[in-house]
Amino acid sequence: MVGLSQVRKTLSSCLTEPVVRLLVGTAITPNIITWFGLALAVSAAVLVVGGYLFVAGLVILLGGFFDMLDGALARRTEQVTRFGAVLDATLDRLSEGALLLGIMLFFASGAKTIGVVLAGAALLASVSVSYVKAKAEAMGFECQVGLLTREGRVIVLVLGLLLSQLFNNALIIALTFIVGFGYLTVGQRLAYVWRQAKKG
Repeated sequence: MVGLSQVRKTLSSCLTEPVVRLLVGTAITPNIITWFGLALAVSAAVLVVGGYLFVAGLVILLGGFFDMLDGALARRTEQVTRFGAVLDATLDRLSEGALLLGIMLFFASGAKTIGVVLAGAALLASVSVSYVKAKAEAMGFECQVGLLTREGRVIVLVLGLLLSQLFNNALIIALTFIVGFGYLTVGQRLAYVWRQAKKG
């Protein structure tokens, strides 16, 4: 049975291949695309603060395309580097953080305390999920498991933003989902590493 990751890779290739062919031979590098992705995320955060939730969701979807594009271009032009990987991972976290901060400000401006608390908890969860994996792998453990990885969190946030046009509490529900499954993922990864440590 085809795995979900394989489906995602195939879809990513189909979407990015035409654009990659256009970019090959130009002055545009994978790192430039990575920085542009961050700029889109910050723009989406500003839109959220302004109350333009649906438009922000669309901008994040566009940012997701560029997130796939930088890696595809790097592989095609043989510009895959360790620094590029570190830069990509760092800007991914900054992008997610900027968006969640924007959501916190949006709820704060409307004096909706529960939204501020959930966005803050989601921010801590996203940082913790990424940190456990990074620290575990730095210590020599394998840590590819995860109920709710960054891609999943972004998808849930996008759905919350887009559906906010139809349902008032769509974003609250999305944040609640991210918080719940985010901390479950932290526990899952810690347990996975603990089992490896016991065997070692």
